[in-house]
Amino acid sequence: MSTPAHGWSDQRVEQTVGNLLRVGLLIATALVIVGAVIYLHNHASEMPEYRIFRGEPPELTGIPGIVAFALEWRGRGIIQLGLLVLLATPVARVIFSVVAFALQRDWFYVGVTIVVLGVLLYSIIGIG
Repeated sequence: MSTPAHGWSDQRVEQTVGNLLRVGLLIATALVIVGAVIYLHNHASEMPEYRIFRGEPPELTGIPGIVAFALEWRGRGIIQLGLLVLLATPVARVIFSVVAFALQRDWFYVGVTIVVLGVLLYSIIGIG
């Protein structure tokens, strides 16, 4: 167990990480629900055409477009923003872990966590 430095004991780090994950999940859930309600309100009477596949519009495949749609209170944009928050939550957890381990001066775990962060970001960005 690491010795507490700057008041960051292992228990406090674990509690903060748990709270971070809970808050991220709650915000993501709320955004998806709000977006779904807006989307269903605007599109409930439309009949779907199952013979034709329509993917996401190009505007909703990047962060700027998603944020723009969400700020316009468009249901699909808010849903996508909720999914981005859900995706960002574990990344924020790993970043917080790097900082917490650094404050505890646990350099081995700082290095391991940075490697985990690199792998996580590499898999999200999808380089290659």
